Amino acid sequence: MADVVGRVGRRALQHFAPLYVQQGQVDFVVANCENAAAGFGLTPKLVTQILAAGVDVITTGNHVWAHKEVYELADKEPRFLRPANYPPEVPGSGWRVLRACNEVEVGVVNLCGRIFMDPLDCPFRTIDAVLEALRPQTQVVVIDFHAEATSEKVAFGRYVDGRASAVVGTHTHVQTADERILPQGTAYITDCGMTGAVESVIGMEPEAVIRRFVTRMPVKFEAAKGDGVFQGIIVEVDPKTGKALDIQRVNEPFGAQLSVA
Repeated sequence: MADVVGRVGRRALQHFAPLYVQQGQVDFVVANCENAAAGFGLTPKLVTQILAAGVDVITTGNHVWAHKEVYELADKEPRFLRPANYPPEVPGSGWRVLRACNEVEVGVVNLCGRIFMDPLDCPFRTIDAVLEALRPQTQVVVIDFHAEATSEKVAFGRYVDGRASAVVGTHTHVQTADERILPQGTAYITDCGMTGAVESVIGMEPEAVIRRFVTRMPVKFEAAKGDGVFQGIIVEVDPKTGKALDIQRVNEPFGAQLSVA
C-alpha cells in the first residue's frame, strides 16, 4: 500500500485493507505509514489502529522518528519496521519474516535511498547482507525502497533482480506507470503512489506548500482533507521460487464521506 498520509489516508487504509483481504484479492498487506500522523511520523496509538485494520507489516522512511513515543515501540513490535540501513544502534529492525494468511512465509525489508536524502548506510550493501540472512527462511521477499531519486530506485531494482520478489518504491507520493516484472523475476515499480487527499500537494494542504516554495520561509505543513485516493500495487508471487508472476497498480478514488468501522 502506498504512503498513507494523515487522517484521510488512515480512513482509506481502514476501509480498503480489510476489504481486499476479505475479497481474497491479497494474502499479505504491507503499508508505508511514515506520514500517517498528520503527515509526519507515527504514534503507538496509530500503529495499533493500522495493524488492527489488517496490515501485516508497517514500513516507514525518513520521518520514522518524528514522534519520540515510537522509539520504544520499535523494539517491541515486530510488525513495525524502520529502514534497515540505519546504524545498528538505532531502535527496531529493518526486516522481518512473517506468515501470510495463506501460510506462506514472507520476508519484508525496509530501506532508504541516499540521493537527496539523509546519508544513511549504503542500501545496496545493506540488502546484500539482509538477503543472505533471509534466504534460509523464505524465498518470498518484498522490499520497500523509500527513496527520492528515480535513478537510484531503478538501479536498486536491477541490482536485486532475481534475488527479491518485489521492489516497491515509496516516498515521492506520485504513482508511476512503470510497473513491470524485471528479466530475472522481480516485480518493480518506481513509486506505488499515495493514499491520501487528492486536492493536495503530495498529501499536504497546497497553500502552505506553495507559500514555502515562493517565500522560502518556514511554514507549517498540514495534511490535506476532503476526497482521497487509495493507491498501491498487488503482486502475485510463486511461493516456491519467490519469482513474481504479476504486478498490478491499484488506484481507487473515494469521497470524503468514506465510512470506517
